[in-house]
Amino acid sequence: MGLRRASWVQLYALCRRAPLSTAPAAREQPAAGPGAEPVCRPAETARPPVPAVDFGNTQEAYRSRRSWELARSLLVLSLCASPALLARHEQLLRLARKLLGQRLFNTLMKMTFYGQFVAGEDQESIRPLIQRNKAFGVGSILDYGVEEDLTPEEAERTEMEFCSSALERDGRGVSKRENQFQAHRASGDRRDGVTRARTYFCASEAKCDSHMETFLRCIEASGGASEDGFSAIKLTALGRPQFLVNVRTPGAPPPRPAPTEGCTLDLLDWCSLIDSRTELSRHLVVPNMQTGRLEPVLSQFTEEEERQMTRMLQRMGVLAKKASQVGVRLMVDAEQTYFQPAISRLTLETQRRFNVERPLVFNTFQCYLRDAYDNVTLDVELARREGWCFGAKLVRGAYMAQERARALEVGYEDPINPTYEATSAVYHRCLDYVLEELKHNARAAVMVASHNEGTVRFTLRRMEELGLHPADRQVYFGQLLGMCDQISFPLGQAGFPVYKYVPYGPVMEVLPYLSRRALENSGVMKGAQRERQLLWQELKRRLCTGSLFHQPA
Repeated sequence: MGLRRASWVQLYALCRRAPLSTAPAAREQPAAGPGAEPVCRPAETARPPVPAVDFGNTQEAYRSRRSWELARSLLVLSLCASPALLARHEQLLRLARKLLGQRLFNTLMKMTFYGQFVAGEDQESIRPLIQRNKAFGVGSILDYGVEEDLTPEEAERTEMEFCSSALERDGRGVSKRENQFQAHRASGDRRDGVTRARTYFCASEAKCDSHMETFLRCIEASGGASEDGFSAIKLTALGRPQFLVNVRTPGAPPPRPAPTEGCTLDLLDWCSLIDSRTELSRHLVVPNMQTGRLEPVLSQFTEEEERQMTRMLQRMGVLAKKASQVGVRLMVDAEQTYFQPAISRLTLETQRRFNVERPLVFNTFQCYLRDAYDNVTLDVELARREGWCFGAKLVRGAYMAQERARALEVGYEDPINPTYEATSAVYHRCLDYVLEELKHNARAAVMVASHNEGTVRFTLRRMEELGLHPADRQVYFGQLLGMCDQISFPLGQAGFPVYKYVPYGPVMEVLPYLSRRALENSGVMKGAQRERQLLWQELKRRLCTGSLFHQPA
């Protein structure tokens, strides 16, 4: 069987037989598919020197901010560092809403937490902030930050009903799966212990369609607000990605790394997966280790579940096509490890289809996972062999507490690195590998999504050593709106592509997001006070120099 019709298992075996080199500089670029463009870097031309980036120059770092905005940042970030306030923040918010009434409560939120971390309520109201940031060299990754306000019981019930197949619920399908990838009541509320990511619960196909429409509006807003923007999506909002890891061969461990987990797929038939006229079970198959035959995954599911799977794939195709039409890159967020193999797999197939001329779809790699480096190197290798454009976002990770609690509760190996230092080492190792690849592949790109100044400095140093110029727009930087402006704006003003993750939505519907921002800042700000110190320093400088009424220009 030729490579073009090879199954995923065969493709993975081919990659494993050719060891993944950790020295991209010495690797030979193989011939890509017919008509593929060369991936080598064009001849060097005269370029302006890269300005030095000074993260300690508060006058330049906060040139885009009014003094009252600096005071708000200082207040909000200080409150976020108070354990006593955070422990009761939900009760305090309810009390404030009761005492002030809805209108005054909304005004108070917009003056404080909402105004710090959220751009506005709708596409029109966020334009001034996006345009001001752009004027100072900072782009936007738009994300509609609305979440359902479910009780823990409602979230658990929704998750258990919609995450388990019919066969699994009546006990006939459990033996086919590893314990790690089953739906468990102990982790039914996926928001528990999560401070850095939004959570979607799909209670029905109509809800999934509604989420898709929300993402489409966000993509349109990104296209209208910026010529070079991103839009973030979560695949668990579009359906049931765990379908692809729902069936395991009895007694066989899952192949590694994550993108090859789950089922096998005829590489020629990706387009037919989003065609409702195609029988999906003909394409999604798993190897039976006892018989040596490929067996259909979806024979394990009901007809309705097969239709749900098909619709999820169609929704993903619709979003990628829309992003391509309006010139927006699509950022696929990482999620929990029991979803991630399927998410990575679907993202990889979408990249194959849409990352033809440039990296349109970016996958996200969480470097607190022990197998993060394997996952990154395999995707780079596949992109190089098959001739599509590699695009990735590197993050440390958003689900650590939940992942560890679930592993202990369910009884499998903790997938998280043991220490923060170990995670940082993996992050830098993954980043260094990708930067080496970018040196020899002008069509690849990476986003360094980090609030860690040391990681940003490491990236700048390696870019200089490898000759990666910011004008190439291969290396992007990303931080959350309302955090680490002393990193984002100096980078942008020096000419580096840098983006703020910009959520928007009505005040009351964004409150769950705001709660997690507060909780996240408690961990970040207790360990690092540099941002607050710089804010104080700039406010005192403006007071002493008579520039307290500074207006961005």
